[in-house]
Amino acid sequence: MSIHLIAVLMFGLMLVMLLTGRHVFAIVGGIATIFALFLWGSGGEAMAFHAGFKLLNWYPLLTLPLFIFMGYLLSRSGIADQLYHALHVWMGPTRGGLAIGTIGLSALIAAMNGLSVAGMVITSSLALPEMLKRKYDKLMVTGVIQAGSSLGILIPPSIVLILYGMIARVAIGKLWLAGIIPGIIMAVAFIIYIGVRCRMRPELGPPLSAEEREVSWGKKFRLLGAGLPVVIIIFVMLGLFFMGVVSLVESAAVGAISAIIAAAINRRLTWKVFNDALEDTLSVSCMFMWIVLAAIAFGAVFDGLGAVNAIESIFMRSGIPPLGIIIMMQASFILMGMVLDDTAMLLIVAPLYIPLVGKLGFDLIWYGVLYTITCQIAYLTPPFGYNLFLMKAMAPKEITLTDIYRSVIPFVFIMVACLALLMAFPQLVTWLPNLGS
Repeated sequence: MSIHLIAVLMFGLMLVMLLTGRHVFAIVGGIATIFALFLWGSGGEAMAFHAGFKLLNWYPLLTLPLFIFMGYLLSRSGIADQLYHALHVWMGPTRGGLAIGTIGLSALIAAMNGLSVAGMVITSSLALPEMLKRKYDKLMVTGVIQAGSSLGILIPPSIVLILYGMIARVAIGKLWLAGIIPGIIMAVAFIIYIGVRCRMRPELGPPLSAEEREVSWGKKFRLLGAGLPVVIIIFVMLGLFFMGVVSLVESAAVGAISAIIAAAINRRLTWKVFNDALEDTLSVSCMFMWIVLAAIAFGAVFDGLGAVNAIESIFMRSGIPPLGIIIMMQASFILMGMVLDDTAMLLIVAPLYIPLVGKLGFDLIWYGVLYTITCQIAYLTPPFGYNLFLMKAMAPKEITLTDIYRSVIPFVFIMVACLALLMAFPQLVTWLPNLGS
């Protein structure tokens, strides 16, 4: 049996099994083990086993639970609630103001956590009921929450960019710097869209009532203090890292300790809050690790098969322009994102694509940002986008899955436009990383 046929069987069987709804790690890891035994006989499964241990020996992986813990503690301790209340008071009087404030909150949560799941949970619990209560259009509400939470995997400290850096062997700090300008561009694009749409159709995002707008300037400025702990934590954690004072793992530890101090100062650091944050951290970290280990096992078998070189040769001899190959790669990521989460997708396919990107002469840091934005798009793409089902689980019964599908359409187009902009002007991605070199 040819290498190409075995590779097609592996991928085809994996995609079919994923449609059954079983756990991703069990399907991906199980297929890797079965094909390892089929190809190399007894002992073949050791290839996947040793590949997993290479990951476990990677020291920067310690950042994963630390960043997750920081985000959940800030959420559980009520600091995120206070921050949303401040944005509510300042932005509420304008048309679409609560939706714009939700994008702002999502960007700040992204800068504290690095995951889209945390942003989705926090904004759904805080912003969703507030906007619906004030007669915001349900499509606008659900679209804003999903699009805003997707910023979590682009704005540093992005967990996805950490994993990409591990595979591509590029500096995490440069990847984080590369994500700042694209993250700001995308957040601003969302805000402009919301502002323009709500000005054209005020019923989509009505301003607060006259009674709610009657807040003194003194109280407004006092409420801004709610955002001070968040700004300090982001500056201390990322600022010290970018200045070279602390390492990557140390910056994650600084962020976690800063979150504990902030919760204590806020008088919200109870044993229940601390324990709940630890439980959430353990749950999400274990989910990540199982998927990562299974995906690395799959990649090891695929690489041992020689399929990586076969795929490279197919693309290199195809006669397609280099940029056309990049576009094809991104399209494949969007398709896979309908059934896989970003971690599994990255660890299964990126080892095949990243060497090819280098051979085509493209910057691996630039491509890392393109990949991440494509993951954002895949998260919001029907029928199986990851964020779509999270939104359905958190939304009230009157919001149907069809509503959720429709709500993301304009935001997906905005993301695609941002992706095209960054492909046309790579300097928007590479300028900050190159500034410090």
